Amino acid sequence: MNLPPLIQAFVLHFGEMGSRWGINRTVGQVYALLYVSPQPLCADDIVAALGISRSNVSMSLKELQAWNLVLLKHLPGDRRDYFTTPDDIWQILRTLAEERKKREVDPTLSVLREILMQQPASETERHAQARMAEMHGLIERLTNWYDEIKQLETARLTTLLTLGAKVTRLLETKDKIVSLGRGKRSGDKG
Repeated sequence: MNLPPLIQAFVLHFGEMGSRWGINRTVGQVYALLYVSPQPLCADDIVAALGISRSNVSMSLKELQAWNLVLLKHLPGDRRDYFTTPDDIWQILRTLAEERKKREVDPTLSVLREILMQQPASETERHAQARMAEMHGLIERLTNWYDEIKQLETARLTTLLTLGAKVTRLLETKDKIVSLGRGKRSGDKG
């Protein structure tokens, strides 16, 4: 690699993590390089920086484009394609979450719906179907929550994430207030 040590460490780590996330190591490295680059890069720049083949760079860029994680740029007077990532880290997160949902969650929900519509032929299938119904319910609740969360403005989403355990304490306080209100109403009846 022809990169400064700090950038090289990040690119190498992202490549290793990419393989754990289910993407090719090179795809992770190309993305990391584009993410930290102050200007858009063409394929030749990426080949030179990472020391990998042109065909490997091209395939990686196609995969990143399919995931909507890179932006194609054209520079005046240059016929080559240049690539960069969105500047807004929250937009990157939203895009990644939406793509993973489309590729992993939505197909699972579809299969579960189809299976749950079938008539079980045995007690074993009834048991399995009941377990699948629990899974379907959880995934659907998470999907509905995600649909609401993704509509939040970045500032609100940041605030929500910084609340952390405070949300739990808020819900516990609400539960106490509701139970006190119920106690008063049942006491008024007697």
